[in-house]
Amino acid sequence: MAKSTNPFRYFDSSPEVIRTAVMMYVKFPLSLRNVEDLLAERGIDICHETVRLWWNRFGPMFAAEIRRKRVQRMRSFTHWRWHLDEVYVKINGEMHYLWRAVDHEGEVLESFASKTRDKAAALTFMKKLMKRHGRAKAITTDGLRSYKAAMKDLGNASKQEIGRWANNRVENSHLPFRRRERAML
Repeated sequence: MAKSTNPFRYFDSSPEVIRTAVMMYVKFPLSLRNVEDLLAERGIDICHETVRLWWNRFGPMFAAEIRRKRVQRMRSFTHWRWHLDEVYVKINGEMHYLWRAVDHEGEVLESFASKTRDKAAALTFMKKLMKRHGRAKAITTDGLRSYKAAMKDLGNASKQEIGRWANNRVENSHLPFRRRERAML
C-alpha cells in the first residue's frame, strides 16, 4: 500500500511556520521582505528567499486544500448553483468541444473536452462533475437540449434554469481561454 509522504519532511521549520509565512504573503498585500520582518518580530528568523521558496513549493498545495474545503462547505449550502456551458476550441489542430462547469461564485469546478456535442458527451461530463462535487440545487445552462436529456437520464433532482443572460457567469469564464487562444494564433 502506498504510504503518504510528509511534504515538510526536508525542511527544518515547522509546518505551522511555513503555512503562516505562505498565507501572510498570499492573503495580505505584503512583499517577501515584509513577511520576513513580520516573522522576525515574532522571533522567527528566516530569509525572504526562504519565504519565496516555500511559496513556490507549498502554495499550490495550500490552494488545492482551500479549494477542497470550499467545495465540501459549498455542498452543504442549499443555494449551490452550477452554470454549465460548452465552447468550440482547437486542440492540437483539431476542433473539440470544451465543456465547463462554474459555480455561482465563478470558481471553475470541472472541464471536459469531447469531439461531440450530444447527449452522451453531456452525460459523461455531468457524471464526472457529480462524482466529484455532488449535486447542485439548480443548474443554469444555455438552451442546449443535451443537458436536459442527460439530467433526465441521471434522474437529477436539480432544477434546470435557462435564460438569455442567466449563463453569463460561465460565458465570462471562457474569456481567459479565448484570450490565450487568440494570442497563439
